[in-house]
Amino acid sequence: MNVQPFTINVPDTTLTDLRERLARTRWPDELPHAGWDYGSNLSFVKELVEYWHTEYDWRAQEAALNRLAHFRTTIDGMGIHFIHERGQGSNPMPLVITHGWPSTIFEMSKIIPLLSDPARHGGDAADAFDVIAPSMPGYGFSDRTTTRGINVARIADLWSQLMTQGLGYPRYGAQGGDWGAGVTARLGFSYPSQLIGIHTTSVSGAPPTWQPWMGELSAAERKLLEARVHWTQEEGGYGHIQGTKPQTLSYGLNDSPTGLAAWIVEKWRSWSDCNGDVGRYYTKDELLTTITIYWVTQTINSSTRLYYENQHNTWALGPGQRIDVPCAVARFPKEISQPPREWAERFCNLQQWTEMPRGGHFAAFEEPELLAQDIRNFFRPLRG
Repeated sequence: MNVQPFTINVPDTTLTDLRERLARTRWPDELPHAGWDYGSNLSFVKELVEYWHTEYDWRAQEAALNRLAHFRTTIDGMGIHFIHERGQGSNPMPLVITHGWPSTIFEMSKIIPLLSDPARHGGDAADAFDVIAPSMPGYGFSDRTTTRGINVARIADLWSQLMTQGLGYPRYGAQGGDWGAGVTARLGFSYPSQLIGIHTTSVSGAPPTWQPWMGELSAAERKLLEARVHWTQEEGGYGHIQGTKPQTLSYGLNDSPTGLAAWIVEKWRSWSDCNGDVGRYYTKDELLTTITIYWVTQTINSSTRLYYENQHNTWALGPGQRIDVPCAVARFPKEISQPPREWAERFCNLQQWTEMPRGGHFAAFEEPELLAQDIRNFFRPLRG
């Protein structure tokens, strides 16, 4: 496997085209006092787009990202981009961390230094990790998918090859949230001899609904499944269209940067612990860097296709199956799903369960210090 250094360098023509498209936005109407009830608020999106058009500096963000060590390789014919930051310690543990949607490797930019060089950030050098943060297939600077069936199980297969064959780590840890949690869970299930342990911010791999073989559920587990039905009804429209007709959606989002921004920023607001004020956790520059990565790589279609692939090629644990490698779950209070501890214990070898005091779906970016400390705590006794 040929691993080559990679530098992010978006062509000037792409950025010029972006600014021209932003200037030509044809704005929709909005009901009086609608707020965010019907979706992305018009005045907020106008303000964000005006900043994108007149003040946002991609080159500054690009330079900051390029201070991390970027690489690309080809696995099973697919070009994969990843960050590989070597740990600053006597015996760093390899750790692959995987993002979700609508996110990119930029979400990991705050937590990577905390994990790779803990001593520099108030921690112990003995807790250092070699951090590998790939862009999932179809996301960011990895290739867009060109075949059917690239779901979380297939991505876990790619990561196994990347870590063992590409980077030479016979054993490693894994961490992830959102789709990244699914990839991480599948790694733990499919490659137990490779995995030192897995850490996630959600319980992944479990069936989405109750199955007879599960037996009696606790009151908290029944409440979880009821809450999922309610959430899907009120908030899950994006997932249904992305899981059934992502191609139809792509024409608008790939052609209009304003449409793309509205589609993405609404999720960063709804899924974060910000009490409706998306600026509480994120600056405009941070929001727009995520959005701009989707725009300049034209990966909104291939990223949303992951929903279709997982809906039509679902991986979930079945009767008698569980994840036997050591597992940890950090439950953030504003994460989309709030499973009780016993739900996790049904499906994995749970060694650590942490109720976080704050934070939401994008934990690595919202609360990087809390998440990094929890990851260190979990893997510390597993080292060696």
